[in-house]
Amino acid sequence: MEEVTEAVNNLSVNDSHKKNRIQVSNTKKPLFFYVNLAKRYMQQHNEVELSALGMAIATVVTIAEILKNNGLAIEKKIMTSTVDIKDESRGRPIQKAKIEILLGKSEKFDELMAAAAEERDDAEGDEQS
Repeated sequence: MEEVTEAVNNLSVNDSHKKNRIQVSNTKKPLFFYVNLAKRYMQQHNEVELSALGMAIATVVTIAEILKNNGLAIEKKIMTSTVDIKDESRGRPIQKAKIEILLGKSEKFDELMAAAAEERDDAEGDEQS
């Protein structure tokens, strides 16, 4: 786990100091880990930037769609680009597709989050009685 944290801290992306950016991988975490993390980031910063390379792009689009379809987020900006990644096995750079999706809180975000928290509290209360 420490290696993962170290690798994340050592990522050299020119604007990696953004506190509301989630860099999504399609192998490490389940989809709803990212959905819930994005909700938390939107609570703290009012918006979240989802970022992915290559095969993880589909995961980022799915996360954004879940948040939008549940009425929690609105799409502010979508940026696509390609980045050169050094391929260790071939020794030359390869180009990978990159997507960044900026989502903002919907008008109903706080209300929906409060309702979800209330439902959880009610469910926990039911279990204990």
